[in-house]
Amino acid sequence: MADLRRAYGAAAWHLLLTVGCLAVAGWVALRLAGEPTAGRILLWFVGAAVVHDLVLFPAYAVADRALGRAGRSLRNHVRVPAYASALLFLVYLPGVLGLGDGTYAAATGLAPEPLLGRWLALSAGFFAVSALLYAARRLRRS
Repeated sequence: MADLRRAYGAAAWHLLLTVGCLAVAGWVALRLAGEPTAGRILLWFVGAAVVHDLVLFPAYAVADRALGRAGRSLRNHVRVPAYASALLFLVYLPGVLGLGDGTYAAATGLAPEPLLGRWLALSAGFFAVSALLYAARRLRRS
C-alpha cells in the first residue's frame, strides 16, 4: 500500500473513486452516443467549462478576495446566498433567460415566463435572510 501511495500520490480509496467516476462518465458517454442531441450536449458541456474557467472563476475569485478584506463572517453571509442563487440559475438557465420556450412547455406543460421573476424573488430572499442573520449576529456580539 505504501508503494501505491508513493507512486500514485494519494490513498487507494482516491484511486478507486477516480476510476469509478471515470467509469460512470464513460457509461454516460456511451448512452449519449446514439442520441440525436449528443452534439448539442457536448457543445453545452464544453461551452460551460470554457465560460466557467475563463470568465466566471476570475470574476468570483476577485469578488471573494474583496469580501475577504471585509471579514470572514460577512464573506460567508454573501457566499452562501450567492452560491444558492447561482445554482438555481444554472439549473433553470434556459427558462430564466427565456431560451427553449417550446422545450420547457412541452416537457412540463407550463409557460416559462414566470421563471425569471421567481428566480429573482428567491435570490432576493436568500440574500435577505442572510442579511438578517448577519445583523442578528452583529447585534448579539455587541
